[in-house]
Amino acid sequence: MAEGKVRVLHLLCKHEKSRNPVSRFDCRLGMTWTRLSSGITMKVSVESAHGELKAILGRLEGKSGQELVDAFAKEAQLRSDCGSFAQGGDLGFFGPSEMQKEFEDASFALDVGQMSGIVDSQSGSHIILRIA
Repeated sequence: MAEGKVRVLHLLCKHEKSRNPVSRFDCRLGMTWTRLSSGITMKVSVESAHGELKAILGRLEGKSGQELVDAFAKEAQLRSDCGSFAQGGDLGFFGPSEMQKEFEDASFALDVGQMSGIVDSQSGSHIILRIA
């Protein structure tokens, strides 16, 4: 492990209050899109994003170890609005001050193998799984 760094998988659901609500998700699930002057944005409320994440947390409940890592990566590939979806949500190693504070604090608070609940940041709403 890189000294003072963590490695996580994450799944991001962007919503109408995200600082940059443009999704990397494209139209994989046929979401409703609207064109704004800033680009293409999903019409997803915070509540709807949280609902999707709660459903995903329910599907991951009871899993641990490699089974959890594999299932989490699959969920991220299917739904995450972050470009890391192509790597199963893997952000690689990062250290202090490299991520938004809420995301960083949640990531460093987790033990290896532990999954967060819903974490809200300026980017949107996340589920985080610490893998190192």
